[in-house]
Amino acid sequence: MNDQNQPIAHAAKDENGDWRAPHDLAEHLAGVAALAACFARNFGEDWARLAGQWHDLGKYRPRFQKYIRQVSGFEADAHIENKPGRSPHSTAGALLACDTFQNAGRILAYQIAGHHAGLDDWHSGLNERLSETASREELDQALAENPPAHILDSGAFKPDLRTMTIPGGGKGFALWVRMLFSCLVDADFLDTEAYMNPDKAAEREGWPDIATLLDQFDRHMAEVSANAPVTPVTPVNELRAEVLAQCRAKAAEAPGLFSLTVPTGGGKTLSSLAFALEHAKKYGKRRVIHVIPYTSIIEQTADIFRDIFGEAVIEHHSNAEADPAKENSKSRLGCENWDAPIVVTTNVQFFESLFAARTSRCRKLHNIVDAVVVLDEAQLLPPEFLQPILDVLNLLTAHYGVTVVLSTATQPALSTREYFDAKQNMSGLENVREIVADADALYRALERVDVRLPADMHAPTDWDTLAAELSGKDSVLAIVNRRNDARELWQRMPQGTLHLSALMCGAHRSQVITSIKARLKAGIPTRVISTQLVEAGVDVDFPVVYRALAGLDSIAQAAGRCNREGRLAKGEVAVFIAPKPAPPGLLRKGEDACRSVLHGIEGNPLERALFARYFEQLYRACNLDEHDIAGLLKVDGSSLAVNFRSAAEKFKLIQDEDSAPVVVRYCDPDCSEDPVDMLLATLRKDGPQRWLMRKLQRYTVNIHRREAMKLMEQGDVEEVMPGLFVQVSDWLYDLVLGLNPDGLPLKPINTIA
Repeated sequence: MNDQNQPIAHAAKDENGDWRAPHDLAEHLAGVAALAACFARNFGEDWARLAGQWHDLGKYRPRFQKYIRQVSGFEADAHIENKPGRSPHSTAGALLACDTFQNAGRILAYQIAGHHAGLDDWHSGLNERLSETASREELDQALAENPPAHILDSGAFKPDLRTMTIPGGGKGFALWVRMLFSCLVDADFLDTEAYMNPDKAAEREGWPDIATLLDQFDRHMAEVSANAPVTPVTPVNELRAEVLAQCRAKAAEAPGLFSLTVPTGGGKTLSSLAFALEHAKKYGKRRVIHVIPYTSIIEQTADIFRDIFGEAVIEHHSNAEADPAKENSKSRLGCENWDAPIVVTTNVQFFESLFAARTSRCRKLHNIVDAVVVLDEAQLLPPEFLQPILDVLNLLTAHYGVTVVLSTATQPALSTREYFDAKQNMSGLENVREIVADADALYRALERVDVRLPADMHAPTDWDTLAAELSGKDSVLAIVNRRNDARELWQRMPQGTLHLSALMCGAHRSQVITSIKARLKAGIPTRVISTQLVEAGVDVDFPVVYRALAGLDSIAQAAGRCNREGRLAKGEVAVFIAPKPAPPGLLRKGEDACRSVLHGIEGNPLERALFARYFEQLYRACNLDEHDIAGLLKVDGSSLAVNFRSAAEKFKLIQDEDSAPVVVRYCDPDCSEDPVDMLLATLRKDGPQRWLMRKLQRYTVNIHRREAMKLMEQGDVEEVMPGLFVQVSDWLYDLVLGLNPDGLPLKPINTIA
């Protein structure tokens, strides 16, 4: 390596193992500043430029320059890791910002100080760090090296808290800082990558634009129509075509908030995509982000999109499998910062990122700006986080050029409401425009089932009676609220009855769902006992569906699995009362709200108007900001104190602290070799790797940690790495029912011949 005198930011070898010219520090700061400013051009260009300009100021200190020359040749992403022995360098720029701009400088300090470790709380966090003697020494030592004047110069930028404009004012401050932080972090990654790995950086280029994607979509829809079998056009298909046409027409309206209210089976997925692409083309939106509540259904949506757009689609969620047909190096890069034209992701990824503090989660946020976001199954937004979610959606649409589509068969009641008890108030979404011209008429036209309610909404049906009734049906789907209920009912059903629950790993569930669809298509009698996982996005079509009493939206979703294609005059949906009520919490509240709304109903229990009443009652029974996210993110007007890290730790849509993943030894009956054994052998040999852990997710079942510890004490599982368990006992995983967390051999009752 050529040890020159100029300060350097990074150093690396070329493909031949020879040292390349080091990455000049001043050039790195200027590059990050320019890129961050470009990202933030519509909401804080000057702030982002200065954050980039000062973020690595501490690297001028001799201690860092000595360190970087000693350890040169680290991995391309190692500059973001906090490893023992590294030379601190992210505080100097933060302290300079505070010295230069007083309290206003704290806006920059949050970003600069956090560009490695993430955004911190002001009190008991960043404030203390900036007050340390070592921090002042870091800045003094860096300045003593006489960095170039243009790096230290803030130019004409003189922010004044009394007059400056923040998108959304005080309520929007936390999101604004996270957006600026996203610009800094992504710019830092990209500029570093361009030096460390130019080939990788070049691979990020070349995504198709929205106009090209819309052309591909139009060609695909034309081919589908041309290749459709010559059969009588069903009313369902006619209505799907009408929904699609209305989505295309409505896309011309100005950006903002929209709802797409279409009954289950009405073609929402492709219609919402048509709206998004048309709208994006007309208004210069940069990408379409399709957000789905469950990982169990995201893959099929991504596959639908991938069939149309190929590699332009990235699928970002925890279970995404490193399948070369679905994921390549370019799509993996796209998942890092969502710099792709079509993103399919989950509620967890989308909303937790919007409230995140970590660099890896926040990095993508600036690429949500000027996007069309489709929230699929919007009724499943979690009530305990509903208020902060609505707040951030309002901010995104009002200040960041985002258009949001709430797509569902059962629109939740999300408009502002005030009650006598102010704690139950909801600051909701206003001026939401419905895409479908006459949703009530559409619902009447797509009415494909008769719903039968129990005579007494409090009188339970025992499992034996219910099993006998179900066994009299050739093909029937019964949906219950709990995994144990599914097992209890299945054990009383005739041999050959299928089972679906979250105690089955993802690979197992996929295989069973594929089998169900094939059997139904072939006209083979099919009985299925399932938990609610079958309700969202699983396109099955039964003549009869039974549903345990639950939230009204769940009953509607269950009804969407009955006579889905409208081949029968009317399908049959029967609601029953399970032997045990739903466990306390959201399920119980949904059950209670449903009882209240359906009390005395003589007409259609799924009439569209009832859903607003149902959701109003449900939300009124819930604390819509159960973890006080709004309080944690409230900015102190004088000190600009915000609890970024604490809010991020509280905003977890899936509370998994007590959850334990168990890798099970499931093998598809059609598979000639056991993939789990091969994956586990690689894990033991090479340790955890990203692609490997994602592969193993397909064979993982989550149970309570106390259940996992009990199974480990019995010798039924082993802990192969901290927090990850693997099945040992052969009988622990049943090829019908999945994992048996009770640790006892299963003895099917099958009392009905």
